[in-house]
Amino acid sequence: MIPNSIKYIFRYTTQYTVLLFIGLSVSCTAQNAIIDNLKEAPVHGGLEMEDYWVWGSSVIKGDDGQYHMYASRWPKMLPFHPGWMIASEIVHAVSKIPEGPYQFKDVALGYRGAQYWDGRSCHNPKIVKYKDTYILYYMGSTHPFEEVTQENISEFDLKSKWCIAGRWGKRVGVATSKSPNGPWKRLDAPILDVKPDSYYSFLTSNPSPLIKEDGSVVLLFKGRSYQEEGIKQSDMSIGVATAPSFDGEYTVVGTKPLFSMEHLGEVEDPHLWSDDEGFHLVAKDQRGLITGGKGDGLLAHSKDGIHWEVDENPRAYTKTVKWENGKTIKQGQLERPFVFVENGKPTHIFFATMDGPGGFGNGTKTWNMVIPLK
Repeated sequence: MIPNSIKYIFRYTTQYTVLLFIGLSVSCTAQNAIIDNLKEAPVHGGLEMEDYWVWGSSVIKGDDGQYHMYASRWPKMLPFHPGWMIASEIVHAVSKIPEGPYQFKDVALGYRGAQYWDGRSCHNPKIVKYKDTYILYYMGSTHPFEEVTQENISEFDLKSKWCIAGRWGKRVGVATSKSPNGPWKRLDAPILDVKPDSYYSFLTSNPSPLIKEDGSVVLLFKGRSYQEEGIKQSDMSIGVATAPSFDGEYTVVGTKPLFSMEHLGEVEDPHLWSDDEGFHLVAKDQRGLITGGKGDGLLAHSKDGIHWEVDENPRAYTKTVKWENGKTIKQGQLERPFVFVENGKPTHIFFATMDGPGGFGNGTKTWNMVIPLK
């Protein structure tokens, strides 16, 4: 069938010009599952903790009927960035309703000794369940040095020994429990290690799993490689790995990432969910190369979790939030999107957020906020 109009998109590179021929109908525009359905954000929703930086939440409804949130936190004695790299722990909070507010209950994954691969920092949790097992994916890291205290904090920054070791050691891991309240069984090794001469030769991080009905797993992750000039990390890439089961062997698919500076654009914080139409992905468009807005959310879709296409109408959200008290505020940071699905329908989207004008060094507080979906 010949469409009503034809749109030609030219993509220019330094080497050649690619002509993409895309047929579009002018009679309709694809609806966006997130941005077209955002309601007002509850002011006291989500999770905030005094004396702690709070970041990146993941929520599941337990067999007890309560909503269980897993989030990262680290003491405000440390700067927000890079404090998380050496002192983050994953905490567990609960609420009777998905919006919250969530009440702190316990530390799910904390410090367990520098000798463990995840002994110093556990970060970026994602919770899923398969049959009777709760599975908590996360990033772990360690370093062999003394603690950072008030006495030596002046030495702590991205170029310090703590951060060099902590960043280089970032790996993806998993912990399991028969209850959302724990205890959690942690592994002695990560499930997704680095690979020489790959786009994830430097680190693996930011896991986002989806378990299919047969128990097999699709896992998106962030990778960085070593740069040729010195021992430095590259820009971010997003890859996909699969496993026959959550406790099976994870294998990275192919040699090229799904998203990178060389392909589509640099994105971060991918989150997966599924419905009757297939797999969906929301992520932060790091540089705005896909959505046109730096730090805005983007949407993509897939039939198998391996091969992905950016949505026709890809912008999922912006940093500007409408709050239920009538205020509209551009958040300093709005990251780590998490779409909560109940009874097969997306009902809420959670974010890690920061006040201030923008930039990790310019905020005074962080919290995990939530926006209900229509």
